[in-house]
Amino acid sequence: MGSGASARVWEMYQTPALNAAGYRTFAFDNRGVSPSATPPGTYSLDDMVADTAGLIRALELGPCHLVGVSLGALIAQELAVSQPELVRTAVLAATKSRSDRARRAQDAASRALRESGLELPRGYRAVKTVFDMLSPATVDDESAVAGWLDLFEYSGDGGEAGGQAWIDTGRDRRAELARVTVPCRVITFTDDRISPPHLGAEVAEAIPDCDLVELRDCGHLGYLERPEPFNQAVIEFLDKHSSLG
Repeated sequence: MGSGASARVWEMYQTPALNAAGYRTFAFDNRGVSPSATPPGTYSLDDMVADTAGLIRALELGPCHLVGVSLGALIAQELAVSQPELVRTAVLAATKSRSDRARRAQDAASRALRESGLELPRGYRAVKTVFDMLSPATVDDESAVAGWLDLFEYSGDGGEAGGQAWIDTGRDRRAELARVTVPCRVITFTDDRISPPHLGAEVAEAIPDCDLVELRDCGHLGYLERPEPFNQAVIEFLDKHSSLG
């Protein structure tokens, strides 16, 4: 799952669809998201990769299909590079291999706000999250956006949890991705302001055996805004690289 998000999010749409397609699924909370451990201090991407690799080994799942979104997709990228024996395929949604100038400025502004200690009103955070994470198609739909505003206001701001907020997601990884040997699929969302489609396309171009699917009318949370086409793109790819009986 992405920064600060609970594994329960997968259970809304993705887990039922994958189970119905014949797949056994394992969703877990990254460190910093309860009930997983929330150790004090700042976390690194290497920490998150080691956690995921340790879980795969402990459950004897490898090599397995990985589906990651946003931060989860970066973790999957790193696993495919450094520990390919654990990875059968990887689906990388709302992903990137570097940050462009606009995203670097966005990250710097968010870090400055965290370091200031300023606590923004919950209602403001909810509105900002709606505009940052969703498509204009959703924002302009009065019925749909009302539910999202309530969700973000009462569940928090949807931002990073604790030490996750300090993970460097902007380092240029394109040269490393050229060493990936497992099949991958990148899924981008046309209105994603966090990991825009052009950065996702760079990931697909950098990985030797990788294709690209772009879904329209959805933002960074496209897997929740348009779950049916997202699930279809995931399952079609997994079926292509599976030997399910």
